[in-house]
Amino acid sequence: MTVLVLGGNGQVGFELRRSLAPLGTIVAPTRAELDLMDAGAVDALLKQQRPAVIVNAAAWTAVDAAESSPEEARRLNAGLPEQLAAHAIDSGAVLVHYSSDYVYPGNGETPWTEESPTGPLSVYGASKLAGDEAVAASDATAIVFRTSWVYSARGGNFLKTMLRLGREREALNVVSDQVGAPTPARLIAEVTLLALQGLRQGTFGPGLYHLAPRGETSWHGFAEAIFAAARARGETLAIADASLGAIPTRDYPTPAQRPLNSRLSLDKLERELGIELPSWQTQLELTLDEALNTH
Repeated sequence: MTVLVLGGNGQVGFELRRSLAPLGTIVAPTRAELDLMDAGAVDALLKQQRPAVIVNAAAWTAVDAAESSPEEARRLNAGLPEQLAAHAIDSGAVLVHYSSDYVYPGNGETPWTEESPTGPLSVYGASKLAGDEAVAASDATAIVFRTSWVYSARGGNFLKTMLRLGREREALNVVSDQVGAPTPARLIAEVTLLALQGLRQGTFGPGLYHLAPRGETSWHGFAEAIFAAARARGETLAIADASLGAIPTRDYPTPAQRPLNSRLSLDKLERELGIELPSWQTQLELTLDEALNTH
């Protein structure tokens, strides 16, 4: 069967192309081959390929830029999943879509559940919520995964940025009052495969699920762990432990407001899939190993 992966050259898309290969033929058009802003071009591709599974890893992920480009963000984060859900209904395809902890208001310290009230703080969060709602309102057979703090061994992300800055700078300040779980793209792809296999076997149902590793940390704690693990692997860093400063969000202003609480309850996904998700620390070790060996 044909599995269409949109956003196949991104962090999650790259891992999906590897993990989902056992399901069938992976079709992953590049940006040059498919303009996702063009709804007509997307429709033409869907009719041409007739995929049995549509995996939407495409998104407008530039959180701050979304504040000044709301229409573009809404097209990719809301209009595209709505379009894919409509096609999935007509064709009988299965849709997998990825969302964000930014749909929640980010207050308190209790992990958000799939039933928690939403309340996005930014244009990005609002556009992701609109996409979730469009998929949920359709009759498509769809799985929506809300995840947090995505990173990988490739591309631009917090892990890669910290490794670069840690080599270049002797001191660095990192926000310490935003709390969540760093989620490697590889884990997202591996769980997606399990979910699709479970859906085919009738042991896993469509719906909304949270997907992240176990545990929690701050961006400052994540940076500390990255530097410690890198040093343990023989990396030479300019920064010293005592020179990694912890600052509050208010001291690092950005165009888009960030949630302070990005904790996600994983109980539903673990129960329905019959798995125990790994800790964010063990996932960092694996991802860092790959990052340091990827050139």
